[in-house]
Amino acid sequence: MHLAYFTILHWLTLFILLVIFVLLSIIALKQTNRKILVSMLFSNFLVITMLAVFSMFVIDKYTKKAKLENVTQSRVLLTESFVLSGQIRNIGNFKIGKCKLEVKLVNNAITSGKVNGSNIFNPISGLSELFGKKKNQKPSTIIKEFVIAKNFKSGELRNFSISMKYPPYFEKTYMRYKLHCH
Repeated sequence: MHLAYFTILHWLTLFILLVIFVLLSIIALKQTNRKILVSMLFSNFLVITMLAVFSMFVIDKYTKKAKLENVTQSRVLLTESFVLSGQIRNIGNFKIGKCKLEVKLVNNAITSGKVNGSNIFNPISGLSELFGKKKNQKPSTIIKEFVIAKNFKSGELRNFSISMKYPPYFEKTYMRYKLHCH
């Protein structure tokens, strides 16, 4: 998160949490046992910090809203890629720092008639990343993120266009895209 994109609601929430922190710290300072005092101050700090972090994400989710409009997709066979284009509109009342579009391509092997055990269940572990992947292994899911808007004012409409490599072995592909703004 970037401080420049905090709304008045972010600052108000932080102020309220700061007041609660100070009040609980004053109550804790009345404790005469040093061990209990330290544990109360530490737990107070920990709880208020966690509340602040989670509340920033929640406020972002409900104040920084955008939607995609007129989205079209086309496949470019010459470069084995596809293009996703359209418009993004800030429908919230606040400025948005950045909007990312997550595009997920899934090769639907089950309906393409080439079903075997490795298409349905392919266990993976962290060790495969260390020792490398098999040369003939082709991923059945590809996920990419693209920044499609920055410094996005309330009510503003912008065009976007992204290009992504399309694996030639994909058949009957399922595509999903999701917008994340903060």
